[in-house]
Amino acid sequence: MYAFVLSLAVIFVAELGDKSQLMAMTFATRFRALPVLIGITAATGLVHLASVAVGAALGAALPTGPISILAGLAFLGFALWTLRGDELDDEERDKAKRASGSAILAVGTAFFLAELGDKTMLATVTLAADHGGLLALTGVWAGSTIGMVAADGLAIVVGQMLGRRLPERVIKYGAAAGFAIFGVLLLVEGATA
Repeated sequence: MYAFVLSLAVIFVAELGDKSQLMAMTFATRFRALPVLIGITAATGLVHLASVAVGAALGAALPTGPISILAGLAFLGFALWTLRGDELDDEERDKAKRASGSAILAVGTAFFLAELGDKTMLATVTLAADHGGLLALTGVWAGSTIGMVAADGLAIVVGQMLGRRLPERVIKYGAAAGFAIFGVLLLVEGATA
């Protein structure tokens, strides 16, 4: 239980103001809240499960340079996709909003790539390296996953509120700019790692 509570608290605090939380807010302005939350939860669960396995087996972090470059390129792609995606007519836009599966896939992929080598992943590796035994490692995985999803859930609520109050054009350009900024930051991080 100690590993669970510690992991939940550490990851929740580490996620506040992180790029992943800003991504959650951005996605929530574009898609319904439930598919965004499902995508975040699935990606976080997978990344943190791998983090716990790495931490338990090796006690060391994964090389972050190439992973950050791949994630940066993906984010630049998401920026272009966001700009292009708003050229749909009203009927196609309504279909896209109802397509929860594609939103889950887009959010899940973005979060999976963004979290590889991120501070929350490395914190989870470190927490797992410090806690032995299957029960403690399960606590690290569950706590870190729930902590991150809770922090990103707050961002989803804010994103949904902004999405109802801001004009669609502002959302489109703001989301594209956000993805482009995250992409460039990840490319720089990867190149300097």
